Amino acid sequence: MRDRRVDALLLGVAVVWGSSYLAAKVLLDSSAGTGAVLPVLTLRYVGAALALAVVVVLTRARVGRHELGWGLVLGTSQVAVLLLETYGVAGTTATSAGLLISTTILLTPAVEGLWTRSWLPPSFFAAALVAVVGVALLVGGGGWRTPTAGDLLVLAAAVVRACHVTAIGRVTRRVPLDLRGLTFVQTVVGAVVGLVLAPGATVGFATSASAAQWAGLAYLALGCSVFAFLAQSWAVRRTSAARASLLLGTEPLWAVLFGVALAGDALGLTGVLGAVLLLGATAAGQRIELRSAARGPGVRGCPSGELAGSKP
Repeated sequence: MRDRRVDALLLGVAVVWGSSYLAAKVLLDSSAGTGAVLPVLTLRYVGAALALAVVVVLTRARVGRHELGWGLVLGTSQVAVLLLETYGVAGTTATSAGLLISTTILLTPAVEGLWTRSWLPPSFFAAALVAVVGVALLVGGGGWRTPTAGDLLVLAAAVVRACHVTAIGRVTRRVPLDLRGLTFVQTVVGAVVGLVLAPGATVGFATSASAAQWAGLAYLALGCSVFAFLAQSWAVRRTSAARASLLLGTEPLWAVLFGVALAGDALGLTGVLGAVLLLGATAAGQRIELRSAARGPGVRGCPSGELAGSKP
């Protein structure tokens, strides 16, 4: 019974994360488009920081010099991920964004391999090549075309996110960090950066936002950030890294489901083929990486605790 609860919770996190692309897209489209990216991100961070402050106090989480120092560094890289990702979502479809960001699953072990000079088997890179073909077909939509600026920004976000997750993994394996305190500091950093970059726009958005827009912000801050972090942190300690990784790896499937069913996104035959290749390649690469890690030292991915706090 416990395993079913843990699986359901991790799957719930993947569902929430998959829905975040559509939620952000709807929120941006209902306001000033790309002009609302900074206010939306800032208010999302502010809401998450306030909620996590309550969690920190109630659970007596540690916010010491390690959490403050690394929270500042990792919070900055996390802001970079969300800025690229959200600007990208504004310039492409929610479905494409959710699929393209899934390349992080392949990019992360590749980045860690470059860092540690521990290489994954050739089959992993074969899967990565198939994923590249899938990306090319996906961004081509119904035919061959130049990727949109939004597509490229989401791919850039995937690269930065892979570096960010790799950094979290290496830091948390070497430094005794309280992940609740670390994540709280990261959200505070995001809120401060947003307020510094766009104070007037943020205040203007907050004073003019409709009830629906506030609901969208609350969902992104409390559902996609706070709930997902707390649920994931609880669940990954009660299951295997491989199982947690595979369940959380269903995120792009949910992004496609929400984008197609609710937003009416149309991939076209070529786009569908690209999506299938991309999803299949990332799933295969994930399994190869997990088997490689289980056989002994080498490249270790981020299927469990290292992911905590990596996706705001």
